[in-house]
Amino acid sequence: MNLVNGISSLARGSARRPWLTIGMWVVGLIAAVGFLVTGNDLVTKVDVTNNPESRQADTLITDRLSNPTDESTPPTEDEIIILKSDALTVDAPEYQAAIEKLYADIMGLGDKIVLGGVHYYMTYDASLVSADRHSTMIPLVMVDKAENYIDQVYAIGDTMAAGNSQFKVYYTGTASFNADTMALAENTMSKGESIGIMVALVVLAVVFGALVAALLPIALGVVAIVAALGLIGLTSHLMGLSFFVTNMVTMMGLAVGIDYSLFIVSRYREERKKGLSKVEAIAVTSRTANKAIFFSGMTVVLALVGLLIFPLSIFKSMGLGSIMVVVSAVLASMTILPAIISLLGDRVNKIRMPFTARAEKNEAVEHRVTGFWAGLVKVVTHKPLVSMVIVAGILIAALTPYFDKQSGFSGISGLPDDLRAKEGFMVLQADFHVGMDDPARIVVDGDIDSSATQAAIAKLLASIGSDDSFSSANVVSYADKNLAIIYANLSGDPASLKSMDAVRALRNDYIPAAFGDTQAQALVTGGTASTLDFNATTDSYTPVIFAFVLALAFIILMVAFRSVVIPLTAILMNLLSVGAAYGLLVLVFQKGVGASLFGFIQVDVIETWLPLMLFSLLFGLSMDYQVFLLSRVREHYLKTGNTSEAVAFGLSSTGKLITGAALIMVAVFGGFALGDMTMFQQMGFGLAVAILVDATLVRCVLVPATMTMLGKTNWYLPKWLNWLPNVSLGETDEAPEAIKTAPAPRLPRGLVPAPVPVTVDESEIINRGY
Repeated sequence: MNLVNGISSLARGSARRPWLTIGMWVVGLIAAVGFLVTGNDLVTKVDVTNNPESRQADTLITDRLSNPTDESTPPTEDEIIILKSDALTVDAPEYQAAIEKLYADIMGLGDKIVLGGVHYYMTYDASLVSADRHSTMIPLVMVDKAENYIDQVYAIGDTMAAGNSQFKVYYTGTASFNADTMALAENTMSKGESIGIMVALVVLAVVFGALVAALLPIALGVVAIVAALGLIGLTSHLMGLSFFVTNMVTMMGLAVGIDYSLFIVSRYREERKKGLSKVEAIAVTSRTANKAIFFSGMTVVLALVGLLIFPLSIFKSMGLGSIMVVVSAVLASMTILPAIISLLGDRVNKIRMPFTARAEKNEAVEHRVTGFWAGLVKVVTHKPLVSMVIVAGILIAALTPYFDKQSGFSGISGLPDDLRAKEGFMVLQADFHVGMDDPARIVVDGDIDSSATQAAIAKLLASIGSDDSFSSANVVSYADKNLAIIYANLSGDPASLKSMDAVRALRNDYIPAAFGDTQAQALVTGGTASTLDFNATTDSYTPVIFAFVLALAFIILMVAFRSVVIPLTAILMNLLSVGAAYGLLVLVFQKGVGASLFGFIQVDVIETWLPLMLFSLLFGLSMDYQVFLLSRVREHYLKTGNTSEAVAFGLSSTGKLITGAALIMVAVFGGFALGDMTMFQQMGFGLAVAILVDATLVRCVLVPATMTMLGKTNWYLPKWLNWLPNVSLGETDEAPEAIKTAPAPRLPRGLVPAPVPVTVDESEIINRGY
């Protein structure tokens, strides 16, 4: 197959011309850094591309109220400054002087930052003062992306508070929340990177027993991240990408970059231990490990393509970023890594770890399955049905809590209490009994002046007034445009379950009861309504995306292993590990079991987007292990025809690698879970737990047990599918006919024959395609 030959040729060509390959990557990475610096035009807003009720309402407002003679009304962001004094009330002259000075200094920033505002002493509006008159707020209208300038507002307020101990200044609103959450996300990313890299280095040093070999996977992960971030910077000029994409690229880049290079470096070292020359070892690695990584990466990419189907900008951003970094990691593993290995040769084993000599002494020349893996294989293959039932039972039990899941956005409750914007929100809620300035907006479309419409509006206002989920409501009419907007202010966090229930009541009860007999139409929008619409969209798209990803994964695995049973069992097992992660997420975050132990914030909901995101990421990543394991199993099966021996060989040759790779991924994802934002805690925890479960219970117990039970049925392919291309994944790594090793005798179970060394011209092996 030309594609498969091309994969091997690319790796061999890179090894033959290492300096050219490295030079091309250096140039590419310099360009990537340039794109990253000049193209970091990321956004914080989330856009939907379908047309739910909230979007229809927003469209009505825009179409009816926009000024056609004004080509562009620049978007704005709201911010609230709260001044609080324990000793003084707003009636004190000192209080008025402080407010007027603070307001003047903020407005002095100019209309490039602050477009307008108001304070109590300008209007004497009682709503701007707390009931005890010790607090007052200054609503501001700031320019779009004001989070880039909010530090200047912070500086003015902090300076005033520092110079007058009688006052405390608080900040809350769109600008401050965007700025603070972005800073929190960056801190989480840095923490995840640091923890992931440190743990990865330790694990790799243990797996390889040599520091130089351990550094190669980390270097490749960094290369993949830089390349992907450069592509993100370039793409951000063409489309709006969420700022969370950088977190996703970093997390995925460290995970898959280290994963892929771990597999390649270990295979190269394995072939060198067998007695192959440097070039022979690189050639064999290109025919086996590189092909496995290509198909593994393709499976991950296709799983992530499912995210691009979903009509939400943040999904598309995170999916696109993940795809870019996976492709970068695959390309780097097939080019720059062989080039570096070619230059290093046996120096890849430099700076040996103290335990290396003893470990290598215990490795038999025949590659006997010994130690932990021998014991595990013996138990699993001796009692495959019992092993399968026990593990499947554990995974199903872990899945059970998922059926109590509540979907939503953790919002303000999912942020740490010491976050500046949240502190301001808590003061706003306590002193002014209002939530964020994100009311439910009911857009009335019809003859606003008609008695029927007026009666319906009055009835709706009465219903809202009787519901304590709302703090107040007011109507703004545009009769000449057949439009009215009712602002129903929510009394708490717009993302809370209580607020979502309140908006559901608006849509399902209050509005039908009020407008049912009128010609007018009423639609609800706002942050809470958008969340409900997002939940509904997720529910409708999830089956489509699941079917899409599962179908593509089935096809790729079927082609890779020429079997319909292998992909079917792989999909079922991956679904079990993903389901277990779902259940444990609900158990820890929603039910609070162990949340305080891990330092997590308990919330009422699981992030709506998370299950779908986790499915795409986990399904792809877990297929890495499946492909790595099965490629070695199939390789040995094609030599012996014995499934039990092949399973034993596959597990023994990849078990250590899979466990090491899993520990690294758990460390990377766990580092993100240690951040202070619930959304990252949930995502990091879900990924870490699923990978850990998949690499231990699933890959090391469930897969071997199932394959042992199925025997030769594992490799069943209907005759009518023989037309499928043979990509030779997992074929033997024997040399060409002219330079084959002597036939190896059949050994007892658990033994793999070592090749008989043959002296050949190294360049002939590469030139002949091996």
